[in-house]
Amino acid sequence: MEIYEGKAKKVIPLDDGKVIMEFKDDATAFNGGKKAQFKGKGWLNAQISAKLFRLLEENGIKTHFIGIAGENKLIVEHLKMYPLEVVVRNVVAGSLKKRLPFNEGTQLKEPIVELYYKEDALSDPMINYYHARALGVSEAEIKEMENIALKVNEILKEYFEKKGIILVDFKLEFGKNANGEIVLADEISPDTCRFWDAETKESLDKDVFRFNKGDLISAYEELYNRLT
Repeated sequence: MEIYEGKAKKVIPLDDGKVIMEFKDDATAFNGGKKAQFKGKGWLNAQISAKLFRLLEENGIKTHFIGIAGENKLIVEHLKMYPLEVVVRNVVAGSLKKRLPFNEGTQLKEPIVELYYKEDALSDPMINYYHARALGVSEAEIKEMENIALKVNEILKEYFEKKGIILVDFKLEFGKNANGEIVLADEISPDTCRFWDAETKESLDKDVFRFNKGDLISAYEELYNRLT
């Protein structure tokens, strides 16, 4: 029995406080308004997420990652998820262009952290601390998530720079484990991050599908090959 099925993943219960996170080959954009399937996408996202979770664990970030259960499946800790998405932006792109008077590709002087309410029916609106508290998330919890997100940003930015990749922005999700600890969850993949080639500025992420920039699998494979 599934605990949850989203646009890109299924979550399947195990015992001992673990679940399997199965990555699907489905791709969606514009809140599900654009859909397609790409053979091998689930495998790539699972493998890339596993690689990046291991990297973060090695650098002191507690994540829900436990191991790989199959080509497109990860074993992860079962968490009580927060209804928030924490977005970190290093470069102006996507929706940020609509909110700040900067051109796409402008390097920000410092990272911008944004909060979104994870709710498809409302198109995942951007919220602030007051909204988050109304949703039952304390200010201390929000600040801890933001601090973890900024540490993740420092680790990943340096890592990707060495691979000739710009970490433009990314989305993180968090949950609370049985011990009451806030833990990094969900995935870190080309579905949830913007990656640009450092020289060409070509997208190596879901924007390839979102804006018809080329072949999605080729972009994801290029990213995977650089990481491995």
